[in-house]
Amino acid sequence: MNKIYPNAAAALDGLLEDGMFIAAGGFGLCGIPELLLDAIKEAGTKDLTFASNNAGVDDFGIGILLQTRQVKKMISSYVGENAEFMRQYLSGELELEFNPQGTLAERMRAGGCGIPGFYTKTGVGTVIAEGKDHKDFNGETYIMEEGIFADLSIVKAWKADETGNAIFRKTARNFNPPAAMCGKTCVLEVEEIVPTGSLDPDHIHLPGIYVHRIIQGEHKKRIEQRTVREG
Repeated sequence: MNKIYPNAAAALDGLLEDGMFIAAGGFGLCGIPELLLDAIKEAGTKDLTFASNNAGVDDFGIGILLQTRQVKKMISSYVGENAEFMRQYLSGELELEFNPQGTLAERMRAGGCGIPGFYTKTGVGTVIAEGKDHKDFNGETYIMEEGIFADLSIVKAWKADETGNAIFRKTARNFNPPAAMCGKTCVLEVEEIVPTGSLDPDHIHLPGIYVHRIIQGEHKKRIEQRTVREG
């Protein structure tokens, strides 16, 4: 089975529909599936719900879909540095479900493992816990969080073989593997595709069994915050 597609639009063909739920990889500006997000923008798919650690910035990442009003709801843990996100949320145009960062990653991983829910202490006694089931274990209170089961996963890796076994670099590894796991279909964009069998099995971060379609392309290397010393 050939998983490699010529471009992002081809890889997403037949997968997009209005109102769908998408899990997207990325951490800050690292590991964002920018080519796939561009293709979603061009497709005009709307009323989307995204589960992603953050929404990029105004002109990059999910931020480009906020500009075109294609996103209905965000499930995120960090929404800073995105003025359009802030504007839409404060004006009531965008739904937002805040999750603690570790909880969001675990919700994605749980969904990928077929686990419908789990208990965690994170968020107990805060607005995060409102409306959620509480249960005591050994005298400590926990809240139940539900696993995330997305219609589509879009993720970005540094290197992958032709079957989708993937390696992520540095902080790009934080959310991409769990995001890839929790979608019914996973599309992977990658900087380099290598022959099957050329990657050390002990170095694989995401097994190819989770990956259905792959594209390779040129990517931007962005710096989130640059500080330059004077003199």
